[in-house]
Amino acid sequence: MLKKRLVQKPARNRRLRYFLVLGAVLVALLVTLPILGKRYYPYNHRQQIEQYAGQYGLDPLLVAAIIRSESSFRPGAVSRVGACGLMQLMPATARWMAEKNDITYSDELLFEPAYNIRLGCVYLAYLNGRFGSPAETLAAWNAGEGNVRRWLAEGRRMENGEDIPYAETRQFIKRVNDAYEKYRWLYQSH
Repeated sequence: MLKKRLVQKPARNRRLRYFLVLGAVLVALLVTLPILGKRYYPYNHRQQIEQYAGQYGLDPLLVAAIIRSESSFRPGAVSRVGACGLMQLMPATARWMAEKNDITYSDELLFEPAYNIRLGCVYLAYLNGRFGSPAETLAAWNAGEGNVRRWLAEGRRMENGEDIPYAETRQFIKRVNDAYEKYRWLYQSH
């Protein structure tokens, strides 16, 4: 019996050490994951995002996810098709939204974070009011309202994204939704 106890004790100690190390690793991950996550999913311009998202009835974390997906929070970003600023607004669309909402318009202001976020929120709220569905709203943001109306008229479903004919739009919706999940995990009050 004494021999048996001596043999079992080291095995029990190894298991205990294993679980202690595993626990320490898990605690370290729980502490560092949010820190690393916030590095890759920043919430820059938070005050302006929350102000304008709130003003136009939008989820600020969705707005942050769009900004991350569109420009990676670079205010001076310009796309190959001419979309400008944080939310990558096309100047003609931004001008139209500004006029429609009695906001002074200037192409140069599209590179100012607060102005770009404000007009981006105005446009996103407009699209959300026209479509209602998050997938349709994001599809219209990326591919244009007319394309989404045509796709819906053709009987295409936007919810799963697979029925959208433009690969870029499918990828955009997935990218925004993935970022939105991470923003909710990192920044939403629990």
